[in-house]
Amino acid sequence: MQGLVLSTWRYRYFIVSSIKVEFRSRFIRSRLGGLWMIIHPLVQAAIFALILGQLLSGRLPDMADNRLAYPIYLLAGTLGWNLFSEVISRCLTVFIDNANLLKKLVFPRTCLPLIVAGSALVNNMLLFAAIVLIFLLLGFVPGVHLVWIPLLTLINLGLSLGLGLILGTLNVFIRDIGQIVPIVLQLGFWFTPIVYAPNILPERIARLLQLNPMYWIIQGYQNAILYNAPPSWTALSVISAIAVVSLGLSFVIFRRANSEIVDVL
Repeated sequence: MQGLVLSTWRYRYFIVSSIKVEFRSRFIRSRLGGLWMIIHPLVQAAIFALILGQLLSGRLPDMADNRLAYPIYLLAGTLGWNLFSEVISRCLTVFIDNANLLKKLVFPRTCLPLIVAGSALVNNMLLFAAIVLIFLLLGFVPGVHLVWIPLLTLINLGLSLGLGLILGTLNVFIRDIGQIVPIVLQLGFWFTPIVYAPNILPERIARLLQLNPMYWIIQGYQNAILYNAPPSWTALSVISAIAVVSLGLSFVIFRRANSEIVDVL
């Protein structure tokens, strides 16, 4: 595993340049360019806010009198979920989509999911900047606990990259995984408190949702942005351990399958 990490590190400039090329090629003929990356999640959040805002805005703890509380709550959850779902969705097909490149060039194949993760991270940073700008325009100034967002992003990225690399590797050999994961992500979105507050659910179901690692990550985003409170350190410690284990397991699975990936593709 150490050799795999070192070989990937030697190609760090290739990873960075590939991220830059991806951005340029994706929006080379677009007038709005990279703005499209943040327009889509913002429009989705706006739709939920318009449809569910009146129904759920009064159900947020200690926020019944704040008319901006629900849109902020929704955008905070969207910020965290977008990074998670984008990394997993793109890692799922990263080897299949780059089959020709893998057959023609010799480079560590772990570069591909890292390029995906780097690209998704830049997208998320742009979305975060846009969300903060929207908050300021609406007259809402986030508190000092906004400083926990980078840590939450790092944990989120580690968890999604580990799961994404596992699923992307397995998808090369079992293509049904590529059909199942998008459905699971859709279910995961609704089983994570992004568009609703957990306190509107029966206590038994709310406790069940806490088994979802993204529950605590998204709650951390919402605490830091809306409630100006720190995340749950106990929960984040457990999620961090899960992220580390998933990353380690992904490298083990990838290393064993590495020699056969190109042959299968």
